[in-house]
Amino acid sequence: MFPGLNADAEMLRTLRTVCGVETIVVQYTETELPAGVDLVTIPGGFSYGDYLRCGALAKASPILAAVKKHADRGGFVLGVCNGFQILCEVGLLPGALTPNVHQRFECGDWYVKTTATTPFTRNLGDVWRLPIAHGEGRYQASPRELERLEKEGLVALRYCNAQGDFAPEGNPNGSMFDIAGIVGGPRKNVLGLMPHPERMSEALQGGDDGKWLFLAVTAA
Repeated sequence: MFPGLNADAEMLRTLRTVCGVETIVVQYTETELPAGVDLVTIPGGFSYGDYLRCGALAKASPILAAVKKHADRGGFVLGVCNGFQILCEVGLLPGALTPNVHQRFECGDWYVKTTATTPFTRNLGDVWRLPIAHGEGRYQASPRELERLEKEGLVALRYCNAQGDFAPEGNPNGSMFDIAGIVGGPRKNVLGLMPHPERMSEALQGGDDGKWLFLAVTAA
């Protein structure tokens, strides 16, 4: 937890109720993760009010050194929305999340397509409907980095239309190559994505497409 995050309740409920796994809340001021941790999740929201650049202030928090060690040894890390921005800022994932191309905050349900086999997306459906809520979700990276992501199969999710086709109207923020989520780490064990699967993990939320991501990684 970082100051300003606001999607922690949905994340905890999904992990505890939908997946049935034990969870512990770790504050940004701590320097170590609890023993035996398999998965670290960083929820969405507005860490430090996004007063400098989304995720930029959070990267100086004491806990992130322990998160990096966890990722480097193959532990799973999931960053959603602001969590994705933090993972990019701290260098666990390449590229950056920049202001939406139309300079507006986007909030609504969009479609994403699975484009890589990872511990988070293994055996999942091809197209998911997931909510987004961000003003700076446009993924950008250098041409060389984008080429590497493509070559190594690190683009986990892309925005698409309901039929799974890539088209401008299916991209809510102008992300390069329609990128909605990427993976990194020694075994594709770090995932960052802008959509909120934890806000679409139960029927009472209007759909449960997002639960499959959590069930996949907690079973890995």
